[in-house]
Amino acid sequence: MKAIFCVPLIIICAATTEALAENPPWLELAGGVPNFVARMEKEREATVAFIGGSITQNAKGHNAMVPAWLRENWSDVDFTFINAGLSSTCSQSGAFRLDRDVLSKGDVDLLVVEFAVNDDQDAGHSQERAARGLEGIVRQYFAANPTGDMISVQFVNLSILDKLKAGDEAISVAAHKSVARHYQIPSVDVGLALSAEIESGRMSWKENYGGVHPNQEGYRFASDLIISVIEDTISGETPQVVSLRDPLDPAHYGNARLVDPQDVNWLGGWQWAPVSRQLLPTGGIRSDYEKFHALRSDEVGSYLYYSFQGSFLGAFVLAGPDAGVLEVSIDAGPWQPVDLFHRYSE
Repeated sequence: MKAIFCVPLIIICAATTEALAENPPWLELAGGVPNFVARMEKEREATVAFIGGSITQNAKGHNAMVPAWLRENWSDVDFTFINAGLSSTCSQSGAFRLDRDVLSKGDVDLLVVEFAVNDDQDAGHSQERAARGLEGIVRQYFAANPTGDMISVQFVNLSILDKLKAGDEAISVAAHKSVARHYQIPSVDVGLALSAEIESGRMSWKENYGGVHPNQEGYRFASDLIISVIEDTISGETPQVVSLRDPLDPAHYGNARLVDPQDVNWLGGWQWAPVSRQLLPTGGIRSDYEKFHALRSDEVGSYLYYSFQGSFLGAFVLAGPDAGVLEVSIDAGPWQPVDLFHRYSE
């Protein structure tokens, strides 16, 4: 369990350049990624980071195909690539772990963000919360990398695809697009592009694309869309400082950070241990979580105390079939139950 909190941050953010030539509706290029291209052209070195859920985590996915294209087409550039994909995580948890998993590793010239599927099916976020998560990532990224660039990519599941067939747009996709438009960040709607291919008979959902976790053909399809943003960008002479706009939502997660559970006061039968059968006796454990430590208690009356100034406190929870109920009190207010049992906990 990770105790986490955020405070609204009022600073600057928006990569604003003149819109490029007319493009299909699934590509909203805004100004492209001119700072990233200029960095490659002028400095011959660049760092690219990918953050998202398991779709990003897949080592053979777009975080492998896009770098392969970059190395082939910019062979004289010294690239560094960061894969910060983590299964079952959403844009909200992404905002809280961005510093630990991406920004702490140094300057990042291009950040590719994917969370629409997990915001939809894992978290079930409202449009408000999905937008706050991505906006938090945007603002933190540009605060740390004021001459960087960013691409928002909306991958697709069957629910998102069904909404498109009905002429509708999924809540998470609409939320992420609203943030991308506000900050003039390129946006790639994989689902909308795939829907057009399926309608034309050129592709199928399962056989060609592969389903919610794309196969190699599906990843190739999505990667080519991301690559087109870079290909269609007109380079600037030198990287320009990005001027951040006023927040879309004052309650965004732009100042979110993770708190080490060892900095929290414990009372009762808490265990602090690696994520393993010792800590989680029942249910499935994804191997990518075994590198973490976590807190567990199965005793009524085990307490955690944490003092903070801010508007939000949360917990990063591994919730298997034996997940319990937390009771939370803030500022000596009434105790409110929080059931940790998730619909995937079984």
